[in-house]
Amino acid sequence: MMPGSPADRQALSACLVRLRDGAMAVLRALDLVSGRLAELLAAALVVIEVAILLGGVVFRYVLDNPLVWTDELAEMLFLWLISLGAVIALRRAEHMSMSFLTDRLGPRPRALLARFASLCALVFIGIVAGPGLAYMRQQQAITTPALHIPGSWQIAGELFAFALMLVCATYKFLAGARPLELAIVLAAAGLVGGGFWLLEPWLQAIDNGSLVIFFVGMVSLCIFCGVPIVFSFGIATAAYIFYTSTIPLTIIISQMNQGMSAIELLAVPMFVVLGLLLDMTGLARALINLLNALVGHRRGGLSYALIGAMYLISGISGSKAADQAAIAPVLVPEMKRRGGHPGDLVALLAASAAMSETIPPSLVLIIVGAVTGVSTAALFSGGLLPASVAALCLVLLVAFKSRKDAHNGERAGWRKTGRLFIIALPALILPILIRYAVLEGITTATEVATIGVGYTVIVGLLIYRQFDWRRLYPILTETAALSGAILMIIGTASTMAWALTQAGFADTLTSFMTTLPGGKASFLAISCLLFVVLGSVLEGLPAMVLFGPLLFPIAQQLDINVVQYAIVAILAMGIGLFSPPFGVGFYQSCLITRARPDQAILKIWPYMGVLVIALILVATVPWLSTGLAH
Repeated sequence: MMPGSPADRQALSACLVRLRDGAMAVLRALDLVSGRLAELLAAALVVIEVAILLGGVVFRYVLDNPLVWTDELAEMLFLWLISLGAVIALRRAEHMSMSFLTDRLGPRPRALLARFASLCALVFIGIVAGPGLAYMRQQQAITTPALHIPGSWQIAGELFAFALMLVCATYKFLAGARPLELAIVLAAAGLVGGGFWLLEPWLQAIDNGSLVIFFVGMVSLCIFCGVPIVFSFGIATAAYIFYTSTIPLTIIISQMNQGMSAIELLAVPMFVVLGLLLDMTGLARALINLLNALVGHRRGGLSYALIGAMYLISGISGSKAADQAAIAPVLVPEMKRRGGHPGDLVALLAASAAMSETIPPSLVLIIVGAVTGVSTAALFSGGLLPASVAALCLVLLVAFKSRKDAHNGERAGWRKTGRLFIIALPALILPILIRYAVLEGITTATEVATIGVGYTVIVGLLIYRQFDWRRLYPILTETAALSGAILMIIGTASTMAWALTQAGFADTLTSFMTTLPGGKASFLAISCLLFVVLGSVLEGLPAMVLFGPLLFPIAQQLDINVVQYAIVAILAMGIGLFSPPFGVGFYQSCLITRARPDQAILKIWPYMGVLVIALILVATVPWLSTGLAH
């Protein structure tokens, strides 16, 4: 029997409600402050990184007085940048995740799974933060060669960002939640954790069988429940290490740092900001207008212009999201006005983005070079012809599909075309400048992006006069968020790859792959299928980080040129990334063109079919990938 009168109980209930609302108001305020702080610091760090790298190039090649400390300072600040970017991505719900299944559920199941995803993020951050303090103390004695900065400073920045993420994840988990939802999610998590604890002796006894439970079962369950890939990888790896070994959990943040700290990966935020600046300064529009003047009046002319624009702009920005966002608003409305089916527009945009994954300076090329040790310059050279083959296949398909169409639009005269060429000339120079600087060894792939940024800013300010200062801060924060989302996945995927290697999976995989009947051909065929599937389910880059270090040595054992293998894997991954029903790139293309997925899901298969033909050609003709490579 409850003490007190009904009025007392009602007063107590009202008091508890006020306490809850007050606590949530405080948490919401903390979340807003932490988010704003992360954005301000991350935006400043993007500018500082550009200045450091560009300054290093100027002092080395112009003043002939190299600064020996630029790389180590840039590397330290880089880990701060991507950690803060991960905070922004978490607040904006921009961490990569699979929503194909969760979007088809009712409101209540979807809310439960969203709560579960927030809890997974919260648990992983908690797992990393505690051991991270011990790891920071371990790094105190290690200093950088030139500036003598303690290694703990680098870890301190990451732990500060994790503290901000902890606030954000806690708010996401509790905001708007009903007590029953929280009880169900916490009970389910408790049952899973308790079950693993009870089964710990068995998990240790089954040896590599536990790999299937954690790295197939647990990862798949989390991903299909909508948990962001970074936290799916992280929590599965942490659970595997905790329940099946005596290795301290400090290894997680240690391996994450090793995976993310390669100086080559600093090219990711540099090329992301370059891609966003292309749109703001008008360089992308100038290229598209020139292509439209050249071929827009022909049958299927705007489709040719879209393929050509994706090829050219991908050779500058390196970011598919930036490419599509720059091209679609210019060409898609006119294609719709001329009667283009929305599904065909989505299909062509998605297929052209998949085609351009190997065009330098693609972020995927840079990341593959960083995680596998393949020369970035060789990858830059090797990606051009395969992308040309894929583009030609798309052009032939467009020609076949539009053979009965009427001519549309007026033919631009030579005077107008010449004027547009002169306007586009500064934009046409940029991809040539980027490739020349890298291939001739003048700059690294990381540094050349800063040259591109400086060039784009100057052209936007002085020539096109389309530099909108109000858009600069959103561009900087978007750069940080996208970079954080990409590179945190590389960190957790590197940790998972380390765990797989320590468990002996690499040896098992090598033994299996090298004894396949058919040798090279079978290995390439299985690799193509594997990367198409994983590119669809894991959004490509995580699959490359996980399996690249395992599969590339096997390719070398089978006498397959690693540049060719890299290009084949990237092209296969791109096909998977932009293929329905799971490929997130397909839904991104639908969003950009404002078309429904059901309008495009049948239209896209001929386009993906010709890309598969291009993939087979690249896999069977090594010269396409190695003919131009150094």
